[in-house]
Amino acid sequence: MSGPTRYRRTAVLATPALLGALVLLATFFRAPVMVPAAAASMTVAQAIASQSGTGTVTGYVVGEPTATSTVRTSGFTGDTALALADSSSQTGTGSMLYVQITSTYRSAFGLLTNPGLMRTQITVTGTLTAYFSHAGLKSPTAMTKGAGSTTSPTTAPTVTPTSSSGTDAYYASALGKSGDSLKNALHSIISSGVTKLSYDAVWNALKVTDQDPSNSSNVILVYSGTSRSKTLNGGDTGDWNREHVWAKSHGDFGTATGPGTDLHHLRPEDVTVNAVRDNKDFDTGGSAVSGAAGNYTDSDSWEPRNAVKGDVARMIFYMAVRYEGDDAFADLEVNNSVSNGSAPYIGKLSVLKTWNTQDPPDAFEKNRNQVIYASYQHNRNPFIDHPEWVSSIF
Repeated sequence: MSGPTRYRRTAVLATPALLGALVLLATFFRAPVMVPAAAASMTVAQAIASQSGTGTVTGYVVGEPTATSTVRTSGFTGDTALALADSSSQTGTGSMLYVQITSTYRSAFGLLTNPGLMRTQITVTGTLTAYFSHAGLKSPTAMTKGAGSTTSPTTAPTVTPTSSSGTDAYYASALGKSGDSLKNALHSIISSGVTKLSYDAVWNALKVTDQDPSNSSNVILVYSGTSRSKTLNGGDTGDWNREHVWAKSHGDFGTATGPGTDLHHLRPEDVTVNAVRDNKDFDTGGSAVSGAAGNYTDSDSWEPRNAVKGDVARMIFYMAVRYEGDDAFADLEVNNSVSNGSAPYIGKLSVLKTWNTQDPPDAFEKNRNQVIYASYQHNRNPFIDHPEWVSSIF
């Protein structure tokens, strides 16, 4: 009797209530095993050495990266990147980690908006991979001040156009289009809400847009590549002046507010070199230009140095999309000629398309696009953000 009785009592106890209690107990004891421990934060030096996978890094903000080996420590021009180091006084870029700041975090961690972040400690989680062709961290999923554990944002990000993939919101009405439909959409986008500068205002704007990343007192001259003092702007030999990459006689717009003052194709250049370029179209070949190594010219064309061939092409393509003849100015177009004279055309299209491919946008060009957008005209050159659109439109 005793054996069967015990079995029946066991069967009675194995009710749903008991099973539920057993499940709760099992869950209680298993939970600590299933919850992963928080990832340990690594130093900047460790992050530089790793450069793979996802990591959490703690370091001090030491500047704004502008190129592979240059970091701006004052006069910040954007909110899209910062440099971290293990020491707040670090000046060697080899000991820095370049961090991409996506739209979610720009209002709190961008240095243009928050210059007081310099030399403060922050913790960032993201993908350890090259940025500006330098050891970096991209696509952050969490950023916090101090060395504590990081937390992801709790509110939806405000998307702000940048010189990277964050421009999708700016180009929303153009995405997925091609050919004339894409060109028309881009024209509408980059012609809307534009602030137009006077020709005099261009002087000071160029001192910011074309500032030498290694010397904040200088600008970089577009063709010669020379770094020259910002104060040497004017019309005398040895000065730099305002080069119209789309020659202003090609459409006869002169220095009128609009195409004549559009920063997206105005660049600093040596007075003498600028005069030699004159209003020539762009093509390969010719004789070497004195004072501008790597540039060549003949009677009807100009070939810029290799480092800015793509820059020149994208400026030309921008002008052809921005000015379509619907704003009292000529309809600017790119053709395959090098003898356009005063017609509203410029060439040589086939060569410019090749240059766009051979010389993709670099950090200086992207930064310049962002500065013009954020601080001056409030429009962008779409071919810097999307150089692949050139082949679709032209």
